[in-house]
Amino acid sequence: MAITANAKKAHRASLKKHVFNVRRKRVLTSTTKDVRKLITAGSKTEANTSLSAAFKALDKAAKTGVIKKNTASRKKSRLAKAVAKIGA
Repeated sequence: MAITANAKKAHRASLKKHVFNVRRKRVLTSTTKDVRKLITAGSKTEANTSLSAAFKALDKAAKTGVIKKNTASRKKSRLAKAVAKIGA
C-alpha cells in the first residue's frame, strides 16, 4: 500500500480516474452492442442512428486514452461496413 503522502494522493487520483474510465468503457461497449443487435435485426435506419452514438463513444474513448486511436478507427470502420452491408 502507499506509504508516502504523494503516493497516497496518486492512489486517490487513480481511483477517481478509474471510475471515469470504467464508465467510458461501459458506454462504449453498450453502444457497440446496440449497433450489432440492430445489424442482426436488419433495421438499417435505426442502425444508422445508433451508429452515430457509437462513433461518438469511440471518439471520446480514444481521446481520453481508454482505447488507442487506431483501435477506435478500426472499430468504426468495421461497424460502418457492417451497417452498409444491411441493405445489400
